[in-house]
Amino acid sequence: MARSISRKYRCSREHLTTISRKKSSSSAMLGHRNYSLYVNRVLKEVVPQKGISSRTLDVMNTLINNIFERIALEACNMMYFRNRCTLTPEDIKKAVYLLLPEKLAKYAVAFGSEAVTKYARS
Repeated sequence: MARSISRKYRCSREHLTTISRKKSSSSAMLGHRNYSLYVNRVLKEVVPQKGISSRTLDVMNTLINNIFERIALEACNMMYFRNRCTLTPEDIKKAVYLLLPEKLAKYAVAFGSEAVTKYARS
C-alpha cells in the first residue's frame, strides 16, 4: 500500500514533452524574453564607441534564448534522472558543463554563482 502512495507523488517526465504552438512574430507570445537591452548595455560597457544593428540584436537574442532552453532542458533531464522534484543549482551547473566548452563553462558558472550570491544578499 505504501509503495502505491509513494509512486502517486513521484515526479514524472510529462512536463518535458514539447507543446506545439502557433507561430507568431511576437516573441512575448512564444514565452521568449528579449535580451536586446542587456546586449546593448554590455556592448557599451566593453566598447563604448561601437553600436550594433537591429538584425544582429535579433540574432543575439535568438542565440541567448536557444542556449537558455538547452540548459534548462538538460537540467530538467538531470533532475529527472536523479529522481528529484526540485531543480537545484547543481543541476544547472552540471548542465552548463555538459553543453558549453570547458573554459566558457567555467566562466559561465563563476559569473552565475556570483550573480546568485549578489541576489541572495540583497
